Amino acid sequence: MKTLNKILTADFGLHFEDLSLLETAFTHTSFANEHRLLKISHNERLEFLGDAVLQLIISRYLYEKYPDRPEGDMSKLRSTFVREESLAGFSRTCGFDRYIKLGKGEEKSGGRKRDTILGDVFEAFLGALLLDSGIEAVERFIYQVMIPQLEQGKFEKVVDYKTKLQEFLQINGEIDIDYQVIAESGPAHDKRFEVVVKVAGKIKGKGHGRSKKLAEQAAAKNAVEAGEICI
Repeated sequence: MKTLNKILTADFGLHFEDLSLLETAFTHTSFANEHRLLKISHNERLEFLGDAVLQLIISRYLYEKYPDRPEGDMSKLRSTFVREESLAGFSRTCGFDRYIKLGKGEEKSGGRKRDTILGDVFEAFLGALLLDSGIEAVERFIYQVMIPQLEQGKFEKVVDYKTKLQEFLQINGEIDIDYQVIAESGPAHDKRFEVVVKVAGKIKGKGHGRSKKLAEQAAAKNAVEAGEICI
């Protein structure tokens, strides 16, 4: 983590006094489980904290940036900006993927490239930064890394994949579209849902998310982007 700390200082003007916080932020549960005897902490609690401070800072930014926008529009824009896919992209941009500690099985299965893990690491990093340096440091980092992309309009277009899928499939009449939760995981404060979307009884897409609604959107996106269903 000393190498990462030097990079954070050089690239973002950040410096962790408590390197154990930084190490915990980059430790996946799979790594901690494989080293139980060492009682290594994983990043789920920091992720919870990082998600909260991220929501607060982005909400305040949107409130001040768009004084005339209704609450619904700001909520949609915020959800697009802080969704798993977006956070994973920021994680890659910062080079965080190189420093994640994964269990051997997770590493072999491509976990280092998985949006879920990369998004969680980004939030855990924010949580660690909050505890180490305070909310001002978190805000400066977010304004360095995230806000420029928001101001370039990269997140203005919010795609409702459930609506897109429905419009495509029901163009010639009503078709039965059903979303089903097939799995739940994680602690109560950090649930993960796995959803499938069925069209006329056949599975057409599958998705994951931190809420049922996000998982349904992911499943619809998966169906829309599949070769047999296009828009």
